[in-house]
Amino acid sequence: MAFPLMGDDTVRHTLPSPIPNPYWVAFSPSCAKLIGVPVGANQLPTDKQWLDLLAGNSLKTNTHQFPHPIASVYSGHQFGVWAGQLGDGRAILLGDIAGQELQLKGAGKTAYSRMGDGRAVLRSSIREFLCSEAMHALGIPTSRALAVVGSKMPVLREVSETAAICARVAPSFMRVGHFEHFSSLQNTGRLKELADDLITHHYPHCLDSAEPYLALFNSISKRNAALVAQWQAVGFCHGVLNSDNISVLGLTIDYGPFGFLDQFQIDHICNHSDHSGRYAYHRQPQIMHWNMACLASAMLPLLELNHSREDAQALLTNALEDFPSAYAQVWQKSFRDKLGLYTSEEADIRLIERLLQLMHDSRADYTSLFRNLGSIEKGSRPEENLLRDQFLDRSGFDLWLKEYFARLAKEPLDDQTRKMRMNAVNPKYVLRNHLAQHAIELAQNDDFSEVHKLLNILSMPFDDQPQHQSYSLAPPEDLQTISVSCSS
Repeated sequence: MAFPLMGDDTVRHTLPSPIPNPYWVAFSPSCAKLIGVPVGANQLPTDKQWLDLLAGNSLKTNTHQFPHPIASVYSGHQFGVWAGQLGDGRAILLGDIAGQELQLKGAGKTAYSRMGDGRAVLRSSIREFLCSEAMHALGIPTSRALAVVGSKMPVLREVSETAAICARVAPSFMRVGHFEHFSSLQNTGRLKELADDLITHHYPHCLDSAEPYLALFNSISKRNAALVAQWQAVGFCHGVLNSDNISVLGLTIDYGPFGFLDQFQIDHICNHSDHSGRYAYHRQPQIMHWNMACLASAMLPLLELNHSREDAQALLTNALEDFPSAYAQVWQKSFRDKLGLYTSEEADIRLIERLLQLMHDSRADYTSLFRNLGSIEKGSRPEENLLRDQFLDRSGFDLWLKEYFARLAKEPLDDQTRKMRMNAVNPKYVLRNHLAQHAIELAQNDDFSEVHKLLNILSMPFDDQPQHQSYSLAPPEDLQTISVSCSS
């Protein structure tokens, strides 16, 4: 298996708990292709046993068997506070398929469920399914979602809801919290096995380094620096960046109270349980850096195998200091691309930051504004541009446009080519909360058509899709304040 089976202190053999009368809510043919599951004309698996497998009611299909499903232990920091032992409280890893791990989220209690019931509800499962596949289509590293299977079995949250299971796929679901767990127990043997397995399966280039564990830390840190920069560029807020929710492969995992920005607020908080704003949009890079510090601390015993404690700390501290520059490099390139700037000038950063400030002051719609920037012609008059209507400070935007036009004049691309390239990085469609909520409300009444429709639209986020124009618009005023919490 891609996750090392290292004994009862690491993983527990855990059978999924069956759900009654399962039915398909959603299925991703794209993800199915990734793991080699044949799909018929109805966009569902040709092998009907897949429904029972993904419902947790069976451990085999006609072509695959998963006799040893597991749940793994990990620890972590939650909202900046050490939480101690955690673990897969409602996720059960069935096993490997085509080099990917197949996991069921919401398939019942595990040894790490603590006071929870191990279940997920239809609402949260649909959100995770749609966002996982949407992020993949946006080109952002993420776990994938194969399917959502529903049941009329009641699950109590704030109110009684119905059960659902989201089948998730990733090369590995290993997270920072796994390292923190064994480090906190001072179990260097298990920590080493974990790192060695990760290097063997996912970071083999580290074997060529004189310091493989330092190289591993560097690689994980750089991947996560790039990941959070991509989130910022597309306007994605994770919502709960606890260290146990951070992938060591640099993937977006554990979709809970996430949200894409509508009205741009630099300090937007997408999780109404986050009372301090720890995980607000503008703090995500800082928090990811903090999580990498947690990983560095957890990996310290590995470097101490060949160095004094003082030298090991110095090596990891120096490596950790590379995070801001790695983040800045990806962030700056991403926003230059969003503005159609393909050469680099020092003044570009000020130009980007001034636009973001104007957008913040006016609560401009993040996705549509960047998308529509591609339609601006270099020689047009700023005061005639319709985008200025999104800004309270129109004169301020006019001044910004003049500077932008002057900057574009230094770029060799013609307007048509620039628009094409800008539209390839500025999506027209993202999973806005009001769109997800509408699909959920229909699904709660057994109408899954909107889930399927959204999946298809979001699988082509950069295409114009004129027949779906309404899905690209900012939410109506009465739907702008939809909020989600950790129970979502």
